[in-house]
Amino acid sequence: MDLIKDIDIISAEEAQACDFKTTADENTGKTKKLYIESYGCQMNFSDSEIVASIMKENGFDTTSDFEQADVIFLNTCSIREKAELTVRKRLSQFQKAKKNKPELTIGVLGCMAERLKENLLTEEKIVDIVVGPDAYRDLPNLVSAAEDGEKGVNTFLSREETYADIAPVRLNSNGVTAFISIMRGCDNMCSFCVVPFTRGRERSRDPYSILAEAKDLFEKGYKEVTLLGQNVDSYKWSPEENNKARLNKKEDEVTQVVNFANLLEMVAQISPYLRVRFSTSHPKDITDEVLHTIKKYDNICNYIHLPVQSGNSRVLDLMNRTYDREWYLNRVRAIREILGEECGISSDMITGFCTETEEEHQDTLSLMDIVKYDFSYMFYYSERPGTLAAKKYEDDIPLEIKKRRLAEIISKQAELSFGRNRLDLHQEQLILVEGFAKKSNQQLKGRNTANKVVIIPADQAKKGDYVRVRISEVSQATLFGEVLEVNPVLI
Repeated sequence: MDLIKDIDIISAEEAQACDFKTTADENTGKTKKLYIESYGCQMNFSDSEIVASIMKENGFDTTSDFEQADVIFLNTCSIREKAELTVRKRLSQFQKAKKNKPELTIGVLGCMAERLKENLLTEEKIVDIVVGPDAYRDLPNLVSAAEDGEKGVNTFLSREETYADIAPVRLNSNGVTAFISIMRGCDNMCSFCVVPFTRGRERSRDPYSILAEAKDLFEKGYKEVTLLGQNVDSYKWSPEENNKARLNKKEDEVTQVVNFANLLEMVAQISPYLRVRFSTSHPKDITDEVLHTIKKYDNICNYIHLPVQSGNSRVLDLMNRTYDREWYLNRVRAIREILGEECGISSDMITGFCTETEEEHQDTLSLMDIVKYDFSYMFYYSERPGTLAAKKYEDDIPLEIKKRRLAEIISKQAELSFGRNRLDLHQEQLILVEGFAKKSNQQLKGRNTANKVVIIPADQAKKGDYVRVRISEVSQATLFGEVLEVNPVLI
């Protein structure tokens, strides 16, 4: 789901939209073509890279044109009804492709597959296979069976699978930034969320494979990695739990329990020229140790995504977030005290949750004024079947009220984003250039440490450069910089 960026005003419907990515063209001489559309979160995009790797080992190159594909996968999201409706609409659009090419295999992967399981085969007749997030190793077998006319489902949820041994195929790589999944699943039972049911129990990937992947990316020219997990702050790995995981030499063996702060430091120590980001943090788990680790290393970006969901303690209790308003604000104060006022903070917010009153909605707006988020992901509540909220509470807030409250939150965030960006005016900042800007090939875009997009002239640097800039102009979504120095010494 995208932040408010590159636009000045968005509607409530647009705020509910589900981000998606498609595969790029790869021609390594494989005999078959694979097309993947990925919907939802960064974890889904990362998973699609794992899927592409598995299929590549079984004779598939990727394509950006689904009409050229032998296999089409939709890697789906279930966190909101809108996301599932988007996928169903897309499946209907593949009807013509299936009619023109009856041997075409169509699969639904990910969270929607896990939630609906066998029902998808009967509800969506053109679907041949349904595979959950922990069963991607079985895809070649299922595709082979589908080619023989046999439909298949594998939605087994594992307590161990982390895909640590699979080198992802970087599907839409800009060659500069990459995702590294450090854990899977979630043990937090937020009442509105399907993730614990669609991605299973929480388990952490061993640090050896994470470090090996990060080092390999850096050696291949990548300059930034984002460590991914549903709740990265609960990362915990013990050598006693998985002695077989050690991939490095014996002298590099980790003998102590590794928490997220430890892992963050390990990755940061690879090189000062490798930027490190992470997502997502849970307010109940983020520690001062993590904050001090961020402060210690200049290449750990000064930015934290800290979802609040609501600014009211009663609603937070109904959501089973396991913290209240004051706890959250205490964590924000710790971030500001340790990392400074310039640290970027973003959030997730759900308005119109069951029984939310107008006064409680105002509590969310007042919390936004206190925290002053740089940007936020904002949605109105969408009841998801099977969740605790769907079982316990009535979805009793009318849609028009949800949309109005969401519009107020969006408007508040636009005001705060512009205010935060104005603080950057005339400041010198270091950005990492990721490529051309969306609107013009005469401009390059990069991000600063606080995860804000900065635009510079294209003739003064190139993709992959570190550039020191002075911010000369700001909008509510974007910073514009004057180039001061290209590839300064960072050590």
